[in-house]
Amino acid sequence: MGNLHCRGRLLALFMLLTAFHFICATEVCTNTILPGSKGDQGERGDEGDQGRLGKAGPPGQRGLRGEIGSLGELGQTGKPGPAGAKGDKGLQGVDGPIGMKGKPGSTCDCGRYRKVVGQLDINISKLKKAVKFMKNVILGIKETEEKLYLIVKEARKFREAQLNCRLKGGTLAVPDGEDVNTLIAGYVAQAGLTQVYIGWRGREQEGGEAGPDTVMGGSVRQNYTAWAPGEPREPAARDSCVKMSSTGAWSQTECDLAMYYVCEFIKRKRAPVTTQ
Repeated sequence: MGNLHCRGRLLALFMLLTAFHFICATEVCTNTILPGSKGDQGERGDEGDQGRLGKAGPPGQRGLRGEIGSLGELGQTGKPGPAGAKGDKGLQGVDGPIGMKGKPGSTCDCGRYRKVVGQLDINISKLKKAVKFMKNVILGIKETEEKLYLIVKEARKFREAQLNCRLKGGTLAVPDGEDVNTLIAGYVAQAGLTQVYIGWRGREQEGGEAGPDTVMGGSVRQNYTAWAPGEPREPAARDSCVKMSSTGAWSQTECDLAMYYVCEFIKRKRAPVTTQ
């Protein structure tokens, strides 16, 4: 009887412990720890080290134009420009006073001097022929009564060709007549070329309409042209130049193309020799 009573107590104690353990486990799993209330603001810390330099930002808007500065020092004198066009003949001046009567001349042997002068004329004629041979054959220069023409076999763009002719003392060739155009065309064919730059260039006037071609080598307009069939194209390009073929026909081309070109030079006429 005592054993049964003892077993009953042990069983009750075991059940009580089991129930207590279950209740504790349930409270641990189901209960959550809630955050506490917000604390007071802490003191401000010391200033940190300077950070690394960031990437450059986009450029800002263009600023206002500044005031004009003071006048600078005088620059060096530039290269002389090309020779200008020949001016009109001036008015005849007033006759000067009559000079004093000269002393009477002495009789001379004119036959001997005529022989010397005749020999000089022969030598000058030979010299002229030698110079012409040198220009036409050795240097490859063609000429008319007023101008000389030279093909430059150095491929250049239009502006570079124009500048090079000016540095040589001339301009890009501008045929002003059928005879000159035929002369230059034969010169191009003789040189074994198919096309060269000449001194014409298209331009565009205000309003979008194509304007007439103007002579770039000189300051005057001319009416002579030798356009190939279908040229010039309309409307003309704003930046278009002109080339001549070996047949003498003109056509428009881009100014940025590099090709050979023809320079022209004005002959300088010598003043007549006066004898006293």
